[in-house]
Amino acid sequence: MHMADALLSPAVAGTMYACSSIAAGYSVKKIRKEDNDKKIPVMGVMGAFVFAAQMINFTIPGTGSSGHLCGGMLLSAVLGPEAGFITMIGVLLVQGFLFADGGLLALGANIWNMAFYGCFIGGMVIWRHITGKNMSRKRIIVASMAGSIISLQLGAFSVTLETLASGVTKLPFAVFLAAMQPVHLAIGCVEGAVTAAVLVFIYETRPELLWNYKGNGIKENRLSYKQVVIVFAAAAAVTGGLLSLMASSAPDGLEWSIGKVAGTTELEAEGSIYSLAEGIQSFTSLLPDYSLKNGSSSAGTAFSGILGGIAVIAVCAIACYIIKYFRKKALKGQENE
Repeated sequence: MHMADALLSPAVAGTMYACSSIAAGYSVKKIRKEDNDKKIPVMGVMGAFVFAAQMINFTIPGTGSSGHLCGGMLLSAVLGPEAGFITMIGVLLVQGFLFADGGLLALGANIWNMAFYGCFIGGMVIWRHITGKNMSRKRIIVASMAGSIISLQLGAFSVTLETLASGVTKLPFAVFLAAMQPVHLAIGCVEGAVTAAVLVFIYETRPELLWNYKGNGIKENRLSYKQVVIVFAAAAAVTGGLLSLMASSAPDGLEWSIGKVAGTTELEAEGSIYSLAEGIQSFTSLLPDYSLKNGSSSAGTAFSGILGGIAVIAVCAIACYIIKYFRKKALKGQENE
């Protein structure tokens, strides 16, 4: 669901940057109040796992399209909505700058569509209320399915609204909407199933890692904290470096919908701001479209999966340590008053 710059006008793109920045500011403010150093490695490995999972496009039968996980719901169920949102921003930054996946002008919209709904609607609202005080396998499965489907539907609907408000393409709103919602319903169902499987695994092995878990030690931890981190680090490496080679080459849900409506997925936009964004992205994207320049596509994909995971871990760690630094600085200031 990564939007290209050509779908958005500068005004709408700027508005979505502002909305996403407000949500990010709120998230940072909430995280600053926490004092949990153990969350930093989990943010890194879970972010790397989501990055790797997004590389695997799965075929949507009977459509000629494909889909991939967003991951916001999954991250929020483990890290909490605020930390999950910041981690998703890290994933999208790496994708946009390093791999040219999604436009830089559209980055604010992509953060809103792919991260905000999954983290704050799927996580903060649906996950918290369905799992409740008595978390169980059944509640986790229901929350994962409902949160993933609803957040994907909201994200797809936002894409059509943002495109309509921009008015830079000739995509009829009703027809575009009719293509976007059903295909993302199918994608949401798959994401819900994968999310449920991962969260049930955590529940069965280290339930205290789940956000809003109130078991008070009733359910036994079968794996240590370190072992869980290692498991997800290994899963990220295998998924990004190996399983990504089996990804579907069919256009994703957004590209497929645009192709159904416009007859082509190659949309262009003219203007200095579009040229500037494209120029920056061309300079920073070392592996555009997850491939080596003038090299083997499979080798490029595998290398991209590993490099991207490491980059996401680094970005999340840096973000956490910056937040931690300013938290300590603020506490010292209060002590000196």
